[in-house]
Amino acid sequence: MLKRTKSHRPGPSMFRTRAAVIAVGLGASAALGAGVSVAAGDAKSGGALPGVAVNSVKAQADAQAKKADAQAKKAADVKKAAAAKAAAWVDPVNNYTLSASFGLGGNMWSQKHSGQDFAVPVGTAVESVHGGTVVKAGPNGAGDGPAYGNAVVIKHSNGTYSQYAHLSQVDVRVGQAVGTGQRIALSGNTGNSSGPHLHFEIRTTPNYGSAVDPVAFLGSVGVKV
Repeated sequence: MLKRTKSHRPGPSMFRTRAAVIAVGLGASAALGAGVSVAAGDAKSGGALPGVAVNSVKAQADAQAKKADAQAKKAADVKKAAAAKAAAWVDPVNNYTLSASFGLGGNMWSQKHSGQDFAVPVGTAVESVHGGTVVKAGPNGAGDGPAYGNAVVIKHSNGTYSQYAHLSQVDVRVGQAVGTGQRIALSGNTGNSSGPHLHFEIRTTPNYGSAVDPVAFLGSVGVKV
């Protein structure tokens, strides 16, 4: 009689074991592939995720460009303001009361009044009405006579001269360049003066006798006195 032999086919547990091994292998391969992909992305982007570094650099570049534009605009505004100030004319003093006017007659003057008087307290800041160069400065009317007391005369680029008299203090010297609105002296009561004030003239030359109406002149350059 023939003997039956036992089948050697793998049992269910063996199939499950093999399936698990295969699954683990596939998982490892997938994980390894993903790791390689991320690593490749890191290598291209400098260690960050793809696209992140590029966006960061662009943002920084945009911020720097905006900052540079803002700085350039600020510099242009400053330059424009300086140019406007250089072109402007201003009052010689602030917070004043007009007193004796140009061409006024009387026993206070040997001839008619040659300027415009601004009544202000002694020690009030006196400012250059426009940029220019100091051509006279000092006592005795800066050479125009003792009636003016301490005085300053400034030459301007348009060929006119401004004169400031009866000063208590002179803060500039001959040859000095001054800007529009720059303090050049302090008002006073020196010379032939009936009280604290600034005597102001506009001249066609640096010397006495060439004065024109200073209020009319200032009005022609945009300064309402």
